[in-house]
Amino acid sequence: MTLRCDVVTTRSGARAMRDLATGECMHPVVGPQVEAERLYVGPSRLAARLSSGEGDPLVLLEVGLGAGSNAVAAWKLSESLGASSRRLEIVSFDRSVAALELALTEEHAADFGLDGDAGHAARNMLAARRFTTARTLWRLVYGELQETLAREPEERADVVFWDPFSPRANPALWTVASFALLRRACRAGATVHTYSAATATRSALLLAGFAVGVGEGIGDKEGTTVAAVDARDLTRPLDRRWLNRLSRSTAPFPSDAPADAMARISELPQFG
Repeated sequence: MTLRCDVVTTRSGARAMRDLATGECMHPVVGPQVEAERLYVGPSRLAARLSSGEGDPLVLLEVGLGAGSNAVAAWKLSESLGASSRRLEIVSFDRSVAALELALTEEHAADFGLDGDAGHAARNMLAARRFTTARTLWRLVYGELQETLAREPEERADVVFWDPFSPRANPALWTVASFALLRRACRAGATVHTYSAATATRSALLLAGFAVGVGEGIGDKEGTTVAAVDARDLTRPLDRRWLNRLSRSTAPFPSDAPADAMARISELPQFG
């Protein structure tokens, strides 16, 4: 798939990438660099997790490479840490690299955090589908997510940035089936971070086997969503008040939810 993009200015004055086919902006309102930090890198406690000592590499799955802002923010953090920190492996999934290619042009690189060493890393990653330093491995998995994610090893991911186009523009990536594939890839202690606070998104994550909570708001969004393999890793888990709202929602479930979805969710331990 070839994505057609242009660069626009958000209400805050930040530059952002827009998909011409759907009209959707990547990182709207606050811009790509601010959103990457406030919605993904910060809430995932990536710095603390990398600084926790030696051990296996920490694996970050990024669904929706886009203009590379989230992956670059994680890459910069990893590169800034000392030699005693855990190594970071970033695995970026997307079916187009057009947005990143546009962001890497001389005109736009600084707006997307892709000047200097980060731009060098991204260009080399695009050229070879992977880029390695002493601290960080960044690789690209190109293609449709349902096919590519199924080929990844089971129980390997520690952190997930779920940042594809919205459920309206790309509904297939917000289903129970897609999140079930993701759950298969996550190991104990993994957390998932996404901008969507839609009821159907949270229902899909719950039905796929995650515990689900409320993430911090950003820009004009009052809240986002955090999911976890272990509910104890959630600061603000959904509770029975949310369950009551779910029962009254006009769009409670994704398209592939089972007929007894409400009953299944009601019986989950986090609502006990």
